[in-house]
Amino acid sequence: MNLKNTKTTTLIPSLTGVSIGAAFLMANSSIGPGFLTQTSVYTEQLVSSFGFVILISILLDLGAQINIWRCITLSGMRAQEIANELLPGLGNLLSLLVVLGGLAFNIGNIAGCGLALNILTGISFAKGAMISGVIAILIFWIQEIGKMLDVITKYLGIIKIGLTLLIVYAANPPILDAVHHTFVPEKISLLAIVTIVGGTVGGYITFSGAHRLIDAGISGPSQIPFVTKSASSGIIISSIMRYILFLAAVGIVTKGIHLDKNNPAATIFESAGGRWGLFIFGIVLWSAAISSVIGASYTSFSFIKHFKHKIIKQERTIISGFIIFTTLLFVIIGKPKELLLLAGLLNGFILPFALAIMLIASRKITILKQYAYPIWIQLCGWLVVILMGTMSVFAVIEKLKGA
Repeated sequence: MNLKNTKTTTLIPSLTGVSIGAAFLMANSSIGPGFLTQTSVYTEQLVSSFGFVILISILLDLGAQINIWRCITLSGMRAQEIANELLPGLGNLLSLLVVLGGLAFNIGNIAGCGLALNILTGISFAKGAMISGVIAILIFWIQEIGKMLDVITKYLGIIKIGLTLLIVYAANPPILDAVHHTFVPEKISLLAIVTIVGGTVGGYITFSGAHRLIDAGISGPSQIPFVTKSASSGIIISSIMRYILFLAAVGIVTKGIHLDKNNPAATIFESAGGRWGLFIFGIVLWSAAISSVIGASYTSFSFIKHFKHKIIKQERTIISGFIIFTTLLFVIIGKPKELLLLAGLLNGFILPFALAIMLIASRKITILKQYAYPIWIQLCGWLVVILMGTMSVFAVIEKLKGA
């Protein structure tokens, strides 16, 4: 990239570790209970053609995430600060939307933790949720938050992918057929595309890794190669997990097994591996849920950091309060399957809105204009804005017709 400004940021020794940690933070934020539910539901509907939805979502995810991460790290400002710089008050609106989306998803994440511990130990959903909430809070208090995020998200991601691969082997899916229909689908669902993209990079998720990089002091043009690699790695990690789960689901639904409406992903694991398969599902679900609780809580807090108030400086306290609040909401509201699907769809709207802000800012804000920002990257970003904005409208129409 031809830079018009030679300003650089000192390369920190732990750059690679932080870059990988940011990628896993983003990926794990997306691989939550909603991820498992959405993938299972749409695989049952589209069977092997759901592979095409995953393929399209990867391309859209990359176009969105690379633009957003580059914009944030080039400026050294968080997304809401960039938006406020572009138009006073716009960042506050973005913060409100993202925090509300994170709140909705976190209720589902806490619910997933409760369900997972119910499967593993037999305790009630509410007790499982509360125990998991306490564990999540302790994780934030045990050590420095940044280091904790880099380590725990990486290992939780590896656990989820490794255990799900065992289920793929047990499910014995028609892999050649799945791969074929990934590129040549028999049917396409706009609702599925919007929901999956929204569940992968919508709402708070795509900002999680970028804000982690900012918190670690990674910013400026000299870091762009690392930022781009980290952003791409996050999408790849998330997509690998989704495709693996898709293959397991295809192996089950092609055998004529219908997924449980209340817990479709559990049916996949149990049908493939029996009692042990269900036990593995409990581990995968808890790992997915707790990592998403961590990601949603951390990122939601990062969207209020720009407010200058002494209370905002109490990072651990506010994050703990966020977790406690969402846990209590779950205990009161109950099963949130519909909330998870709806949150993914709504986050599909937040994505084009937030991405458009970043793209406009890159041409308007002085600190970003001084760099020769590649036109092709911006064009890819605007393509995502147009496609996701349009598909989101049609997806809602489709959803209303089916209601």
